[in-house]
Amino acid sequence: MDATGQNEQNDRDAAAAPQRVVWAVVGSDIGPLLLAATRDGLVNVVFHATDAVRDRALDRIGSRFGTEPVEAPDSPLLAEAIRQLAEYFAGRRRDFDVPLDWSLIAGFNREVLRELASGVSYGAVVGYGDLARRVGQPAAAQAVGAAMGANPLPVVVPCHRVVERDGGIGGFGGGLETKRKLLALEGVLPEPLF
Repeated sequence: MDATGQNEQNDRDAAAAPQRVVWAVVGSDIGPLLLAATRDGLVNVVFHATDAVRDRALDRIGSRFGTEPVEAPDSPLLAEAIRQLAEYFAGRRRDFDVPLDWSLIAGFNREVLRELASGVSYGAVVGYGDLARRVGQPAAAQAVGAAMGANPLPVVVPCHRVVERDGGIGGFGGGLETKRKLLALEGVLPEPLF
């Protein structure tokens, strides 16, 4: 087999190999976050990562990828995401530029989340209907809400920046207190009183 043929075989072998998933739980201003990554990038961020929440999330991820996720807080696949999240919560980062693995979401939901990630900047908010219009589906505000609820990469893909047209902050998978804290961090809301 010549070098080209060997490279093609290596590519096929890599594509057929089970996806490795590494994970870590990191502390944040909004509680513990589970971060999971594949060779393609950050694949999941899970709020309130208590032991029970972590175990359920890892079971889901393991089932999805057909492999047992491995705890690896020092993995290069996670290190940059951990660093950037720490900078974000310290107020020193406004944009994330880590590779993302979008494989846990597809179709309309992926389209909406990609638009959100690229088109709604730090300190800004967008309405559900406005986001629906941005992806060419002006009547799909409710579907945008469902996409936000299905977001596998919250904070990094900032679903907390999507609010109701009438000024309400809308729902949030991490809880309204968490959404308020994130919006306060970005200067959209006053700091919550606790």
